Amino acid sequence: MSPRLVVLGPPGAGKTTVGQLLAERLGVSFRDTDEDVVTATGRAISDIFTTDGEPAFRALEEDAVAAGLAEHDGVLALGGGAVLSAATRERLAGHAVVFLNVGTAEGVRRTGLSTARPLLAGVNPRSTFKALLDARLPLYREVATVEVVTDDLEPEQVVDAVLARWRPSAG
Repeated sequence: MSPRLVVLGPPGAGKTTVGQLLAERLGVSFRDTDEDVVTATGRAISDIFTTDGEPAFRALEEDAVAAGLAEHDGVLALGGGAVLSAATRERLAGHAVVFLNVGTAEGVRRTGLSTARPLLAGVNPRSTFKALLDARLPLYREVATVEVVTDDLEPEQVVDAVLARWRPSAG
């Protein structure tokens, strides 16, 4: 068993919203690895970051992604930083991976500089978001089989674009 589609991208790209809509359209279930970490630990991701640090969260995230890829046969959304793990990138090989790309200005607008997003908290969230995007962009593209720029699209339009570009045999 493996997911029909894996959805990833930076904060604000629309992974959860678009992932849920994709699952609905495809008639399959939706699973979010960030929610899996919260459920497994009983703690908010921001709490894990603050108390245990980013490396501890990334280890939990890597385990959640591995489990999701092995167990789930619907649409699987990964956290924005999941691609930082070389093991996760290797596990994504052979899967249909949708990269929801979002520009800095739109990503910052959509996230609202949320305190629930620990990596965006700080003195200059816009600069932080841009640095995060610059660092992760090559990793997202390394694993993606489909890329959709979401900046000027409504969620339903993103779903339409994904389904128009995705071929089940592509992953």
